[in-house]
Amino acid sequence: MMLELENVHTYYGESHALQGVSLRIEEGETVCLLGRNGAGKSTTLKTIIGLTPPRQGHVRYRNRDITGMPAYRIVRAGIGLVQEDRRIFPGLSVRENLEVAQRRNVQGQRRWTIDRIFSDYPMLEELAEQDGDTLSGGEQQLLAVARALMTEPRLLLLDEPNEGLAPLIVKQIGELIDALSQTTTLLFTDQSVQFALAHASRAYILEKGVVVHEANCEVLRSDGETLQRFLAPA
Repeated sequence: MMLELENVHTYYGESHALQGVSLRIEEGETVCLLGRNGAGKSTTLKTIIGLTPPRQGHVRYRNRDITGMPAYRIVRAGIGLVQEDRRIFPGLSVRENLEVAQRRNVQGQRRWTIDRIFSDYPMLEELAEQDGDTLSGGEQQLLAVARALMTEPRLLLLDEPNEGLAPLIVKQIGELIDALSQTTTLLFTDQSVQFALAHASRAYILEKGVVVHEANCEVLRSDGETLQRFLAPA
């Protein structure tokens, strides 16, 4: 088991954001979280990575309880997060953004190096000396993913990877997810149901901080009643 959330309750102050979320992800899976705005998708990812620790319930990663563990330790354990706002470091070049994130003291052979990043994503090599803050939205998203890979994640969390991007770039992000799914377990959120179901194998649907449906993506694509009930605009 790569990841398990058991009856997780997360709060922002007194606001009860996650109200007993449970889900499981096997190693090698690509899973999407779906739901309307405010359903708790981003909060689920932040809870996993330790940015919003749960008040109740458990988060287990590779059968290890990481509930309440500081975020930096969770990253070192092998979970990476690309947040919706990307958080590119201004004033640092593309290369420097990657170098800052590079995980130190990796046991065994390093999977992700700057040379491999530039080989797999030549666009970033062309932009290597450019200030990361001056990149286009699509370029910043690619850099944010690459920077997360430099931490050597076994599980990569992507929060709204297509937010604000042009259709051509969205297609490229889909191809990126498909390629990463060959080597890395993925959990991502997306407002586009069509996109998410095309690039994930399983889906969880959240509503008001609760998992209300779980399904194979191929099955869910043809389940118009469920899509309408939980994902159509309110």
